[in-house]
Amino acid sequence: MSPVTTSAVRVPRVLLPRASVDAHRWAVIACDQFTSQPDYWDEVEKVVGDAPSTLRMVFPELHLGAPDVAERVLACQRTMRDYLSRGLLEAHEAIVHVERSHSGGVQRGLVVELDLEAYDFSSTATTPVRSTEGTVLDRLPPRMAVRRDAALELPHIMVLYDDPTGSVLAPVEAVRDDLEVAYDVELMLGSGHLTGRLVRDPGTHRAVFAALDALVESAAYATRYGLDAEHPMQFAMGDGNHSLATAKAIWNELKAAGAASDHPARWALVELVNLHDASLVFEPIHRVLFDAPGAVEDLRVALDPSTRPVDTLDAVLAAVASDDGGQRFGIVDEDGFAVAELPDPTHQLAVGSLQTFLDAWLAENPDAEIDYVHGQDVTVDLARRPGNVGFLLPGIGKDAFFRSIAVDGPLPRKTFSMGQAHDKRFYMEARAIR
Repeated sequence: MSPVTTSAVRVPRVLLPRASVDAHRWAVIACDQFTSQPDYWDEVEKVVGDAPSTLRMVFPELHLGAPDVAERVLACQRTMRDYLSRGLLEAHEAIVHVERSHSGGVQRGLVVELDLEAYDFSSTATTPVRSTEGTVLDRLPPRMAVRRDAALELPHIMVLYDDPTGSVLAPVEAVRDDLEVAYDVELMLGSGHLTGRLVRDPGTHRAVFAALDALVESAAYATRYGLDAEHPMQFAMGDGNHSLATAKAIWNELKAAGAASDHPARWALVELVNLHDASLVFEPIHRVLFDAPGAVEDLRVALDPSTRPVDTLDAVLAAVASDDGGQRFGIVDEDGFAVAELPDPTHQLAVGSLQTFLDAWLAENPDAEIDYVHGQDVTVDLARRPGNVGFLLPGIGKDAFFRSIAVDGPLPRKTFSMGQAHDKRFYMEARAIR
């Protein structure tokens, strides 16, 4: 029987480590984390030792500049074939219901296969699956080298859907306690706990996919976002955009070479997570310009904001966080604090309007530099130094997130941070792509 499907996702044939494999040493964090902290990956090596592990099938990006990159890639691919030949992985035709306890709470998701034909990472995409931030094409080649001849994929991709009522997860939560537990493991190096349960029932699959499709039913979509529902956006990237873009690029290569439409590489294994999951917190990323005399004056000419001085950081944060419909950001320099409000925003979000100006201004002022800063206190400390200026941005409201991407395309780079590094997805599941 053909799998139950929507236009963009389907039930996966997921490969999981057998009970004889130590899941604590099998699961490791996403390869694009701790890229400047070799001590973290040294500790991972110590924990894993000679045990079977996803560490041996992925390429930590810490090593992108290493002289033996090609050999590391080949080693990943050899390990995949070795684990398959040794029967370390067991196949399951099931959605995986994932619960991850970390510093943000308990995150719940569903592991499915996503159709790469429904995904476009370009800035003008009208596909059901779209990027949230711009894709840096230079980051794809080393990832493509790993995937091109790989037998397996291991996902750290998280894809968001916009479901404020929780309708998608409801059918699974209703039977949660009756589901078979596939893995239940304390993650290494203080990254919390991970539990996966297998959802095998076709009736539950149909209910989940029907709820996903209902989110973008024409009338509901138009009412929710005030947008034409001809090309609705059903999913937006959360984490792992460059990994999904890599999968898309490889699928495009295979298509051009004549691959059949049912080739397994047409699909990518991802975890679907509700945008409104309480564990997901979107922290703003602020901007600081260095050696930037005249930047504020030029901003006033370009954007014509109304500005008013305020006495404290708290006053800035309160003003930019206001939900009265105005688009505001804070300005900090050696003279103090101010709040800027834009009369004619160029984008749906303040970060888009500001970044458009900053990109143009930096192109005209090559001696200045910019940094993207997590945390308002660090931003203020840097911005108050002579010659510098900082911009304090509001967090992204979840209700505005999907509409902003649908209208403006991918958000500017470094728009938001979603969780700390140690909270990122761990590799556990795999899927054959050859």
